[in-house]
Amino acid sequence: MPNTTPFDPQWDPLLQAAWQAWERAYAPYSHFQVGAAILCRDGSVHVGCNVENASYGGTICAERTAICAAAAQGMRPNDMVALVVVTEAKTLTPPCGLCRQVIAEFAEDLPILLANRTERALHSISTLLPHAFTGRNLLTP
Repeated sequence: MPNTTPFDPQWDPLLQAAWQAWERAYAPYSHFQVGAAILCRDGSVHVGCNVENASYGGTICAERTAICAAAAQGMRPNDMVALVVVTEAKTLTPPCGLCRQVIAEFAEDLPILLANRTERALHSISTLLPHAFTGRNLLTP
C-alpha cells in the first residue's frame, strides 16, 4: 500500500484481521499478545498470532506465524504488499530482529503498519532492517 498514511482507510481490513488474530494469541507466560496480518499481491490476507511455549525458545512470533501461513498457501518472495502488527502495549511494538530477517527474505521494501488501540506508525522493512542479509548475499560471482 504505497503512498498511504497510517490512518488511511485502506489499512482497515488488514487491521481488523490482525486484531482478530491478536485475540487468538497463545501467550500464557508473557501475557503479551501480538497479532499480524499480511496482504499479498493476489489480494489474499494471511494472519498470525504469537504462540508461546514453556521452553521459551519454541515460541514463534505473530509475524513469522503469518509468513509461514502465507508461504504454506503459495506466497513467494515479493508477493507481500503490506504487513500490520498489533498489540495492546502502550508503545508501538516493531517486529523483533528474527522477524525482521524473515520479512526481508520475502520483501525488500515492505510497508509495515504498527498499531495499538490509540496509535499507528508506518515503517518499511528497509528502514527497520537496513542492509539486510538476503539470498543475494549468498550468490557467488
